[in-house]
Amino acid sequence: MVAEFPGGPAMSIQAELRIGVVTTSAEETRGLGARLAATLPPDVTLALHGDLGVGKTTFVQGLAHGFGLPSAVTSPTFNILHLYRAPASAQRTRMLAHLDAYRIENAHQVAELMLDDLLISPYCLAVEWPERIAAWLPADALHLTLAIEAPGRHRVMLI
Repeated sequence: MVAEFPGGPAMSIQAELRIGVVTTSAEETRGLGARLAATLPPDVTLALHGDLGVGKTTFVQGLAHGFGLPSAVTSPTFNILHLYRAPASAQRTRMLAHLDAYRIENAHQVAELMLDDLLISPYCLAVEWPERIAAWLPADALHLTLAIEAPGRHRVMLI
């Protein structure tokens, strides 16, 4: 699905996200993540900014679906990191690392938990609460902000 604008050509998903996309359901947020997944290179870091309950994990569920990953994506809050991989029989192998940095209090914990090696990715790394590990994120990370505009209206924006 590509947005059409009167008198203009269809916009790419990344162009739409730079303007901001409003979703009105979890399914729409997942669909947005799936559309973005189709445009991402194999090695990319996504920094997902936003308060609790804005749909960050829902967006990552869409990424996983877009990558063709069979696993049910859940919030990694208590585990900190979940890895999802396509089965060996898949036509293309794709891996998604989903990191929740909410409980990381300082840079020393990144090394103590041995996350520093995982932050250098040969896969798509989606980071919730990226401000907690900002110094560890690559300079070319894509930053998205997710917010609730009104009840039932969420905005996703590439910043």
